[in-house]
Amino acid sequence: MDDAVTALRLDHAGLLERAVAYTLVVLHDVTPAALSRPTPCAGWDLGMLLWHLDDSLAALHEAVDAGSVAPASPPPAPGDPVAACRAGAARLVGAWTAAARTGRAVTVGACPLQAGLVAGAGAVEIAVHGWDASRALGGRRPIPRALAAALLPVAATLAAGGREGLFAAPAEPPPGAPPGDRLVAFLGRDPGQALGA
Repeated sequence: MDDAVTALRLDHAGLLERAVAYTLVVLHDVTPAALSRPTPCAGWDLGMLLWHLDDSLAALHEAVDAGSVAPASPPPAPGDPVAACRAGAARLVGAWTAAARTGRAVTVGACPLQAGLVAGAGAVEIAVHGWDASRALGGRRPIPRALAAALLPVAATLAAGGREGLFAAPAEPPPGAPPGDRLVAFLGRDPGQALGA
């Protein structure tokens, strides 16, 4: 097996773990009162965003555990979405490293994809939803520069297959924007947008 391909697979698994770590730090700031705050995701409050994130974490765990992901999402269960996300993240962390090393395929819907690509896509989603949650809380925690810089080419690869259903049209980042602002702008978020209370 080519060492460069193996390194890329492991890098995507490492990105997933770093994205989870960042988002777990953001979740420390979430209180029950904050769950009704608006997010950069149109029509979603913070509670809805976190239930979506919990579903994404479960799908990524299903992908590594079963080798496939079913396309349907169950409705959110009653309870604490922060606790659910923390538990889902705990199950996921580290599970991708072995799958990425072997290079096995993961079937998403009916499409087989390399596990490393699925891990990279998960890293983008988890980090950006962590940023969404941070913005809902007042924007105190940007995506770390090195993580965002590493996720930019992954997001570009994902968007090359088409943005419909995945990302909104890109927004324009401010001149000289840090990598985190460029990443969220590329995925259709306005890094300078003020959110209503």
